[in-house]
Amino acid sequence: MTEVATTLEVLRARVAGWRREGLRVGLVPTMGNLHEGHHSLVRLVRARADRVVASVFVNPTQFGPDEDYAQYPRTPEADVAGLEAAGCDLAWMPSVELMYPLGLARAVRVQVPGITDVLDGAHRPGHFDGVCTVVARLFNQVQPDVAAFGRKDYQQLAVIRHMVRDLAFPVELLPAPIVREADGLARSSRNQYLAAGERTLAPSIHRSLLAMRDALRGGMPWREVEAFGGAQLAAAGFQVDYAVVRTPLLAEPGSEQGGERVVLVAARLGRTRLIDNLEFSLDA
Repeated sequence: MTEVATTLEVLRARVAGWRREGLRVGLVPTMGNLHEGHHSLVRLVRARADRVVASVFVNPTQFGPDEDYAQYPRTPEADVAGLEAAGCDLAWMPSVELMYPLGLARAVRVQVPGITDVLDGAHRPGHFDGVCTVVARLFNQVQPDVAAFGRKDYQQLAVIRHMVRDLAFPVELLPAPIVREADGLARSSRNQYLAAGERTLAPSIHRSLLAMRDALRGGMPWREVEAFGGAQLAAAGFQVDYAVVRTPLLAEPGSEQGGERVVLVAARLGRTRLIDNLEFSLDA
């Protein structure tokens, strides 16, 4: 049965008990409203750890002033039931006051320079500062041996890798594959914002990523591929934030002819902002 902890005393007591038994502890950070993508993270960590903690916390510091913090779906009872079915041992469900005991205005912030200023960072100023701040707090609270993050948030994963390396967190990061619906749409808690007609259009993001990959492999210059992908999405009814080609470290490819690439998209349908990406090799 999945235990629920809402105080640091309970969380740390459970983790300390596992440590005394010589057990490895894993962490799955989430913002709740869990779906199969989150459950797959729990199973991934379960394979590498003896005990699994999943945090359920809607983090205010990663939302901008005009974003959906207040409306973000909160489903704690369903979340706990889903975590139990996935094999989670402890659901860590702190309050905002517990996570930020000195208040948001006085909270210590963690910032990763450079990599957070582009793509989603450019469109959501301060977002990754909030992500790093809460993940650093979770690492301090749980002190996990391993932690899983989904590849759908590709830039987030890159930012957290940077933070872990620079701050010497003794945590092994487990990147998890993107979980998709049958029509290719990447699973996301925000998908439920989509109206019926928008949900029909949403898989166009994945199709555009596949088309961008195929165009790159076919020899189209990468800047032309970006214009091509953005035009495809705009024609399908999206408001495009970006459709880009990058190296695995999120740099522009320049004149490099081969190697690994990732194509990334962020676009809006109505009030819903969707992100997705596709990793591949040009040498395949």
